[in-house]
This record gives sequence, C-alpha cells and structure tokens, in this order.
Amino acid sequence: MEAFLISTGIVALAEIGDKTQLLSFVLAARFKKPWPICLGIFVATLANHACAGAVGQWLTTLMGPEVLRWVLGLSFIAMAAWMLVPDTLDEDEAEGPRLGVFGTTLVAFFLAEMGDKTQIATVALAARFDTFLPVVVGTTLGMMIANVPAVLVGDRLAHKIPVRLVHGLAAAVFAVLGILALVGADGWLA
Repeated sequence: MEAFLISTGIVALAEIGDKTQLLSFVLAARFKKPWPICLGIFVATLANHACAGAVGQWLTTLMGPEVLRWVLGLSFIAMAAWMLVPDTLDEDEAEGPRLGVFGTTLVAFFLAEMGDKTQIATVALAARFDTFLPVVVGTTLGMMIANVPAVLVGDRLAHKIPVRLVHGLAAAVFAVLGILALVGADGWLA
C-alpha cells in the first residue's frame, strides 16, 4: 500500500505544470471531446508507466542493495532539482497524427511522456519499492488525478493553480526521498 500511495501522490504533484499536463490543456482546447482525451491519456500512461516500471524492476536485478541505494538517492535528488525547472510544450508535440481524438491523444501523450519527469520517477519508484503493480497503478492514478481536471475544465483551471508552489512541494518530497535513500533510513530500501 505504501508503494501505491507514494507513487500516486508524488506523480500527481510532479505532473502539475508538466509538459504532459500542458498537452492535456492543448488537446482539450483543440478537440473539445474530454472523454476520448481522458481515455487516450489513461491508455498512453498505463503503457508508458508499465514499461518504466519494468525497467525499474529490471534495475534491481542488476545492482546490489548498496549501489541501488546510491543510484536511487542521487536520482531522487536530481528529480527534486528537475522539478524546479518549468516545462514548455512545443507546438509539434500537440499536433500528432490524424488518428481521431483518442488516437491522437494516445500517440501524442505516450511520446510526450518519454523521458519525462514522471516516467523517470516511475522507474525510480519501481526500483525503490521493488514492486511493479502498485507503482504502475499508483503513478497512472497520479497522472489521471492531475490531467483529467485539466481536460475537463481546461484553461479556467490552468491559471488558478500555484504551479511554483506545487513544484516546490514535489521537489521537497523528491529531496526527502533521496536523502532517506542516501542515509540508508530503516525500511527505505529493503
């Protein structure tokens, strides 16, 4: 349950103001069909985070506990710093192929998520907790918590969210997780 809750919370926070959330706003404004967009986001995120979770699990087989502890600790601290860098969305990322609303959302969102903060966080969380399903379900839920409202209320919500504050909170959470890993806090890395 811990892996699920932490994964959900950290990704929901990390996604606020992220380029994939910006893409959600753009898709909602462009197509004005929220349910196919939400379904496309869900399927793309599930596929992307399942791959990321598998990589995280695989990393635990390659590294011993001490090396993994340092890699994860430094990765989480790097994620904390990355959270403080604002994202932008290139117009090309919003274009996507002509596959209908669902298909365009699926492809655009999957590609935009490649190498994104939340995908890297999913890899690190899966490696940290050494559990696939709770992390992937949690990170996917976190993405949906942040992106479904973006699709449903669009620009009306975008200007009211204190993005810098939310990014600061997410950065603090990542930093704490990194420090806990580096100091070898009990229970942090079993």
